[in-house]
Amino acid sequence: MRRASLRCVGAVLALLVLAGCQDADLDALQARLETLRNKPRGEIAELPEMPYYTVAAYHGAARRSPFVADVGEAEVAAVEQAPLPDADRPRQPLEAYELDDLELVGTLSVGQTPSGLVRAPDGRIHRLFIGDYLGRDRGRVVGVGRRSLSLMETVRDQQGGWTQRPQRLEMAKQ
Repeated sequence: MRRASLRCVGAVLALLVLAGCQDADLDALQARLETLRNKPRGEIAELPEMPYYTVAAYHGAARRSPFVADVGEAEVAAVEQAPLPDADRPRQPLEAYELDDLELVGTLSVGQTPSGLVRAPDGRIHRLFIGDYLGRDRGRVVGVGRRSLSLMETVRDQQGGWTQRPQRLEMAKQ
């Protein structure tokens, strides 16, 4: 019997709680939401006034552009007279390496013919004579000294032509 009375008391309490939550709370909540919807908060600031810009006149259109290299007539003539590399010439083995990767290990003269001994990065020693090529910049041997090779490299210049620059491959100091 005790259980039956506890069940009845629990059911009565549940009905009272449900009856109290129906209309009063929902009506108040609906009224609050309706006032919020009708009265939005915050304000949008006005747009600032657009500034007035004066147009600047540019009178330098007839002058040289500062973004293009200034090439004088003498330089154009020098570019046209620069020697062109021989594209049909077969490549020599040491032209596959940068000049910095090659090492001069000695010079040799047999009779009146001087030559240089150059070690490639793969460890092989190559004997070079005047007129032979080495390095990726088309370096041609133009002289053999006691401890150095004099080269003349043919490279592209800033104007797109070809120019020659001297280089030197020296033996390491010991």
